[in-house]
Amino acid sequence: MSDPTTLARPSGGFAMLAVDQREALRDMMSRARSTDISDADMTEFKVAATRALTPYASAVLVDTEFAWDAVVEQNAVASSCSLIAAADRFVAGENEFVRESTFDTSLDYEALKRQGAKALKLLVLWREDQDPQSRVDEVRAFVDACRELDLVSIIEPVSRGRWDGEPTDVEAGVLAAAKELGDLGADIYKAEVPFKAAESDDRVYDACRELTDSINGPWVVLSSGVNAERFPDAVAIACRAGASGFLAGRAVWASVLGAESVDDELRTVSIPRLERLGAIVDENIRN
Repeated sequence: MSDPTTLARPSGGFAMLAVDQREALRDMMSRARSTDISDADMTEFKVAATRALTPYASAVLVDTEFAWDAVVEQNAVASSCSLIAAADRFVAGENEFVRESTFDTSLDYEALKRQGAKALKLLVLWREDQDPQSRVDEVRAFVDACRELDLVSIIEPVSRGRWDGEPTDVEAGVLAAAKELGDLGADIYKAEVPFKAAESDDRVYDACRELTDSINGPWVVLSSGVNAERFPDAVAIACRAGASGFLAGRAVWASVLGAESVDDELRTVSIPRLERLGAIVDENIRN
């Protein structure tokens, strides 16, 4: 039976690192370095970040498109850190790095498990003008597949604008997604921080309490869209409201992408950030 605690810290909280970003990472790196970024450039960064940071993470999320093979072959993951494989296939669209995200059934998940995968993650785009039943069906199929594989299932619902371009309350979608998908059997629910933590602590806390009420099982926050300096506060607030930690990348490593020596910056900037976030989880989770 898959056990989410295999991805946790001794405290029971989750301090999980994400390096599964794809075209969004290429864009971030290109902006930071003012040059075109190759697939090899992205793979090099992902391996470097994995090697430097996984001693301080309870688990690491890696994509199969650019990084999985390199990370495994180069033994970049610390022995104390569990491996999560991204099970989603992204399709880009106009002004969106991810227009669609689907469960990639073409991947050999038994092989990924033999290589060390303990869990799989699926990104689910929540749009108010798209069929909710198709989202529910895909999450259920993903959860069932993970159970059959004896792997931990992680779903990541992300609220996005309508496909027809009409106005929508994307923030309301964060809570609506949790009500729709939070009780479908996923072992861990990866949620956006309400209001991207840009509202008051009390408003963020109250919204996180709503997430806790809607999600049947442990949930963690992601850092996309949240100011990196604000993210530690967001993790603390979410954990006090019932979250169990984080699964995040940008708040940990995005600021080092343009560094002259990425390895040095990962060591001096990103490691302390990740250590601090782990300590915040330990101090604030409600066991």
